Amino acid sequence: MSDTIERFSNRVENYVKYRPDYPKEVLDLFRKEMNLQTSSVVADIGTGTGISAKLFLENGNTVFGIEPNAAMRVAAENYLQDFPNFKNVKGTAEETSLENKTVDFIVAAQAFHWFDKEKTREEFKRILKDKGFVVLMWNERQLDSTEFLRGYECLLIEYGTDYEKVRHENITKEILQDFLQTNFRQAIFQNAQTLDFSGLKGRMLSSSYMPTAENPRFSEMLKNLESLFAEHSEKGKIQILYNTNVFYAQF
Repeated sequence: MSDTIERFSNRVENYVKYRPDYPKEVLDLFRKEMNLQTSSVVADIGTGTGISAKLFLENGNTVFGIEPNAAMRVAAENYLQDFPNFKNVKGTAEETSLENKTVDFIVAAQAFHWFDKEKTREEFKRILKDKGFVVLMWNERQLDSTEFLRGYECLLIEYGTDYEKVRHENITKEILQDFLQTNFRQAIFQNAQTLDFSGLKGRMLSSSYMPTAENPRFSEMLKNLESLFAEHSEKGKIQILYNTNVFYAQF
């Protein structure tokens, strides 16, 4: 567990600057399909630097950001300092430290694949109010919709340390069904980032499975990334396309 908690500690700056946020349509889904109100209390599990929490804070919600990594919690505190309704909590999906039946929504964004599923399910049942919703969502990078994205995927496979083990595509509907143990619904939204080379480099290095500067292949990796960018960029920019997947159920 400690390895999982600490694996982003040296990537916080890039995570803050270069991870994609979530489309505003996601909030509309919460309102229309799950009756999100401004008074709703949200537990954002694995809140990281606060990207997903901000979506709900801007809606007026109180958000408990549950995050085990100290560096991430500091980043979230700074990022969300203008929102008094943000409650920064040291905790995990398995042990949130929240009181029984205190939240209307449990949201896990970009984090579900790190959880101990059985322990997390019990914890979610404990802290969620009756008829509350559990929502699992993440930005899934499109792998082959452009020539650049095909080349980028090849680069990640070539240099990533455990990329193929931790990628979101490994989360099947069977895994979700086993975790939620109830009928769930899915929505997909389009999302995108437009980045210069510095942004693309930062986006890549924000991923825990990519080598850091101490790795002997680091320089070679960056040279190949620069070549890929030079080949496919237009006016000094490249676009990364995502599908924002949202899975939700009354728990």
